[in-house]
Amino acid sequence: MFFSRAKSTMVAPEDALPGRDQPPFTVPTRHAVNGQPIQPPFPEGSETAVFALGCFWGAERIFWQTPGVITTAVGYTGGYTPNPTYEEACSGRTGHAEAVLVVFDPERVSYADLLKTFFEEHNPTQGMRQGNDAGTQYRSAIYTTSDAQRQTADRVLAAYDERLRASGHSAITTQVEAAGPFYYAEDYHQQYLHKIPNGYCGLEGTGVSCPIGLGVAVQ
Repeated sequence: MFFSRAKSTMVAPEDALPGRDQPPFTVPTRHAVNGQPIQPPFPEGSETAVFALGCFWGAERIFWQTPGVITTAVGYTGGYTPNPTYEEACSGRTGHAEAVLVVFDPERVSYADLLKTFFEEHNPTQGMRQGNDAGTQYRSAIYTTSDAQRQTADRVLAAYDERLRASGHSAITTQVEAAGPFYYAEDYHQQYLHKIPNGYCGLEGTGVSCPIGLGVAVQ
């Protein structure tokens, strides 16, 4: 996982790797677990969300197992280098975070509920790392696809930050930004923990519950 080579400072745009016009590998079209498409077009009425919470292998599994989620994919976003490779993202010279694209049915699971899962399944207070996974690609981030998502994310983050501080944790370092281009990762990363059931997963939550459904207004 390139731990020793990981960088903890965001690369400047002018120093980022140049990337390329097209991905240097073939991106699969179907989800290895449920057979749904992992590239657009997605089912009518569905919505998309993008989350970064450390190594994307375990993060993706959390969301594909969530009721109401239609499909998921892993990739790179939030940086500067177009169509990066995994090795380039891990070099710290693309600015990208490892992220999960989540396509969901809002009639079955709300965006606020997905945020609850996001916050509880990792430690959002650690800056440019997640546990032993150190580097800018492992930062905690929410990439919103609408104004409504941004407003909900800001409210849930504030509520959870208060809950974490009351429990003795540091302040949340999660970034909330408008979603930019999502560059799909290589085929072997997609649904990795389905293909390699005993593969690495470094995610660990704080044990503090996110107060969605406990009287917190998110609309």
